[in-house]
Amino acid sequence: MLELTAFLEAAVRLGVPLALAALGEAVTEKSGVINIGLEGSIIAGALGSALGALAWGAAGGTLAGAAAGAAVALVFAAFAVGLNTDQIITGTAVTLGGLGFTAVVYQARFGTTGTALDLPTLDPLAVPGLAALPLVGPALFRQPVTAYLACLLAPALWWLLFRTAWGLELRAVGEAPGAAAAAGVRVRTVRFAATIFGGLLGGLAGAHLALAYTGTFSEGMSAGRGFIAIAVVVLGRWNPLLVLAAALFFGAASALQFALQAFGLDLPYQLFLAFPYVLTLAALAGWIGRARAPAALALPWPSDGG
Repeated sequence: MLELTAFLEAAVRLGVPLALAALGEAVTEKSGVINIGLEGSIIAGALGSALGALAWGAAGGTLAGAAAGAAVALVFAAFAVGLNTDQIITGTAVTLGGLGFTAVVYQARFGTTGTALDLPTLDPLAVPGLAALPLVGPALFRQPVTAYLACLLAPALWWLLFRTAWGLELRAVGEAPGAAAAAGVRVRTVRFAATIFGGLLGGLAGAHLALAYTGTFSEGMSAGRGFIAIAVVVLGRWNPLLVLAAALFFGAASALQFALQAFGLDLPYQLFLAFPYVLTLAALAGWIGRARAPAALALPWPSDGG
């Protein structure tokens, strides 16, 4: 009984940062932009939240992390959307730059990579009544605010994307930017906004890692989650509700990795580390024929196109 509760709690804890990052990336990609630099937003959000939390507490740190992630996305958008540079190459450069820049700032601020930060943390919030439910209560309804935010964002973004005029414009920009521009939609403005929003949620994912998941900051702690989040978007077929489910699926796969290790199986530990990635690849292989990306994804929009 306790093992199931611990497993569910770990699945949510591991899935939330992916959910936040992937939900933001889904909006970005719906506009026709693929932000490979999402990893840079996550690590910048983690460091920004750590520095912010030391100065203003956990709440201030969370906002600082979101702002840092948005700032990194703005840099990416300035080149990829504003100057029409190749989105894949630009995103890769932003990721490498983000990882390097945060390492330099961290070492300059704290003097050594070995310094362990003791950060103010986002305390779990118990949902009255639901948190007392057996088995699932402590795991699902006693989580930090970022976890609840991810769960609320998924249906909210689904409604915005598929039930509002704003969502129709954004989807039109990602599917047929020429037709959208002819209808008066400012393609470049929509893509800028969607990219920055995606970076903001990436920054929140980093803040969750630093202030809710680990309580500290370490260099490279994003650990490839930006790239995994992009795979989660594909697995979720660019639908926020399915993206949330896919992120929690990966979180459950990661939690299962630790559960399998606890059984004491005589296998190389590298196999356990690879397990969630192999499981996700298998799921992606099953979806790949049915998932259709936005038609204009990663295609530049002419500088004189508005």
